[in-house]
Amino acid sequence: MLLLNLPVFETKIAKRNGKSVIFDIIRKRYIALTPEEWVRQHFVHFLINYKGYPAGLMANEVTLKLNSTTKRCDTLLYGRDATARMIIEYKAPDIPITQAVFDQITRYNIVLKVDYLIVSNGMQHYCCRMDYEKNSYSFLTDIPAYDTL
Repeated sequence: MLLLNLPVFETKIAKRNGKSVIFDIIRKRYIALTPEEWVRQHFVHFLINYKGYPAGLMANEVTLKLNSTTKRCDTLLYGRDATARMIIEYKAPDIPITQAVFDQITRYNIVLKVDYLIVSNGMQHYCCRMDYEKNSYSFLTDIPAYDTL
């Protein structure tokens, strides 16, 4: 798989029914190894190992209802009070981060109303902090450490 703009980690990759799978430490099971999953696993390990995010407060592929449709957030970070604090959306490395990607994560936030939104394709990462009082957001220069959220 492609080298990403994220730290490498010790992957657990296996073959199941002739297809490659990777171990997801959040879901605690093997998942089909797609380019997007490759990005997710790298990003989750980065958050846990370099930014101090508790694995127990993270969830992958979280289902939510938006109007009459069912959507899935790639990763959600919860606060210790069990409220959603951050939505993370991943794309495959060859998918550019466009306004449409931000529109997608913003739609999820209509329901969740989190403090932070992150979008990554493994090569580029964007993080913004929501300001609900001013009805705006600001882009951050770095992904914040968990203890600064």
